[in-house]
Amino acid sequence: MTDLTVTTLPAAPLHVLEIWSDPAAVAARFQAALGAPLPAMERSLELPAMRLIRFEPTVWLVEGDIAGLADVLDTDGSLTAIGGGVGRVRLAGAGWRSLLMEGGVFDAESSNFSAGCSASTMIDHVNVRLLVESEDACLAYVPLSYAHDMVHFWQVAATTLP
Repeated sequence: MTDLTVTTLPAAPLHVLEIWSDPAAVAARFQAALGAPLPAMERSLELPAMRLIRFEPTVWLVEGDIAGLADVLDTDGSLTAIGGGVGRVRLAGAGWRSLLMEGGVFDAESSNFSAGCSASTMIDHVNVRLLVESEDACLAYVPLSYAHDMVHFWQVAATTLP
């Protein structure tokens, strides 16, 4: 078995930031308020109190302190709490990329999938969002209703990796 750990992380404040209208104005307000641009597709942004992961063209997952984001959105979008519906799992060690190839439908071993990158894929029939934390770790955001089974799938699959 390869060097790999699969760890369920404790619940965290998670929100979906969705822009309904005028994305350019929201992006400008975000930049002015937080000093950084909204993350591009397949990217994330680490700020001292929050992490943003772009999920769709006008949708981001926000982990952490959301203070001020409602003002940034104004009437152009919404901020919805989803922490009770999403489990966070850390895959860590040299084998996390190989593990994601078990049942996944994208190339997790690509050198382009590096720290700060995000992706969405189906793994064992479940929509999983991924965020590369470092060369040795990846976070998986899994619907809570499937998280227990997904962790079990990964733990069993990890025992079969070279």
